Amino acid sequence: MKIQVRVITRHSPANYGSLLQSIATQKILDKIGVESKIIDYIAKEETGSRIAFTQLKQKKGWNKNPLKKMAYILGREPENIVMYHHFTKMRKKYLLMTKQVNSHEELRKYFKNSKAVFMTGSDQVWGPVSTGTYDSAYFLDFVPKGNKKIAFASSFGKAKFNEKTMKEYKQYLVQYDKIAVREDKAVEILDDMGIESEQVLDPTLLIDKNEWSKYITKNVVKEEYVLVYQIHNDQKLNAYAKMFAKKSGLKLVRVSPIFHQFKRGGKFVYLPDIGEFLSLVKNAKYLITDSFHGTAFAINFNTQFIEVLPNTGTSSRNQSILELTGLQDRILKDLNDFRFIKDKIDFSRVNEVMDAHRESCVKCLKFMLKDEEI
Repeated sequence: MKIQVRVITRHSPANYGSLLQSIATQKILDKIGVESKIIDYIAKEETGSRIAFTQLKQKKGWNKNPLKKMAYILGREPENIVMYHHFTKMRKKYLLMTKQVNSHEELRKYFKNSKAVFMTGSDQVWGPVSTGTYDSAYFLDFVPKGNKKIAFASSFGKAKFNEKTMKEYKQYLVQYDKIAVREDKAVEILDDMGIESEQVLDPTLLIDKNEWSKYITKNVVKEEYVLVYQIHNDQKLNAYAKMFAKKSGLKLVRVSPIFHQFKRGGKFVYLPDIGEFLSLVKNAKYLITDSFHGTAFAINFNTQFIEVLPNTGTSSRNQSILELTGLQDRILKDLNDFRFIKDKIDFSRVNEVMDAHRESCVKCLKFMLKDEEI
């Protein structure tokens, strides 16, 4: 009988990185002979009809004025609902999931008699969620006593937390049997707690370009282009991308699930399917991105890229993968620097590094499950 693994991860936010890492996690578990399901946990505050209200609570500048609050909701809620339903369709298409549960109580009730191994998966599972604080469900606090708990490629999202949060985190994390995390900073955080861990790649990097290419349905843009995949609001990135495209003589294309990004410049590709999204990254002449998963797929597809570190204090994950592959020089430090048009990445060396780490990471996952039958 195959091992039964139930994975909780940030699979439901309406962004491509969250969904792609969930697909990859399940695919890797399947490859090593494990039967897995993604726990379809979506907190009530993060459902399509409520997410705008949840996000508004974190916007202090909008919260004090009733007219601003109304404008924010009217502007964001319809867009959030469209994104939510589109990504819900893709989750159902690409993921094998449990029934949906929306609270800690429902999680405990649903799994109270389960004999499965429980795993916290990838993405920023141990950092603040949409409510502005962490969600203890991602620390497996609902799992019955006696069940094995592991974490694979999990991330804190940030490099620093206050003392109170660190104490709370430690109480949860000492209950895991084995832990592997995504960034070197996460290893340091756990080491400060006296908890052993391994560093592994994000699951999206454990699948090579040939396997990811199988998801591609069609080429979205015919001519050569510079692609922008931006997840943070950074006006400097917008200006740089426009000038980069002009100097390179290429068309500027922007992809996003967020409709209001159409104002930021370039041919706008709105809310594409996973296959179309991957096609855009694979076939781009250059990618300009502030996204960790944008960087990950540029590496996967050997796409020339320029890294604009996010201005949100969450750049440790981006820096970690760049250090691992020796690509720190792809970080944009000067908005007048357009050397990347001619300075190309030698991906032969990068691919050797990635192949070696893919093999070791899969071995690590097998080791974490070694007490079970594989």
